[in-house]
Amino acid sequence: MDLIFWLMTKHFFCDFPFQIPYMYKNKGKYLHLGGILHSLTHGIFTGVILSILHPTYIWLAIIDFILHYHIDWAKVKINTYFNLQPNNSEWYWVLLGFDQLCHFYTYFGIAYICWNL
Repeated sequence: MDLIFWLMTKHFFCDFPFQIPYMYKNKGKYLHLGGILHSLTHGIFTGVILSILHPTYIWLAIIDFILHYHIDWAKVKINTYFNLQPNNSEWYWVLLGFDQLCHFYTYFGIAYICWNL
């Protein structure tokens, strides 16, 4: 459970306090440095956590980086396509929740691999 605890704690900090406007304003532009830096922050902190708790599986930090980038990019593209804003549609919030769920599934997948391989 330590791994899940730290990955979810990392997620909060990387997705909210550590995310600067340059990152969140550019996540919808594929391969823009802003989105890459945001996802790289996730990958780096996942790597730190894995290096302490499961060093054999530190390579999973790269998977977290790649998945995080594409989950966020897809969320922004869908929001843009349907003009979903926090003040105009409940679907904005549903999509935000689904985005977070996808990230949490990533962490459960990482934990599964660490515990079962």
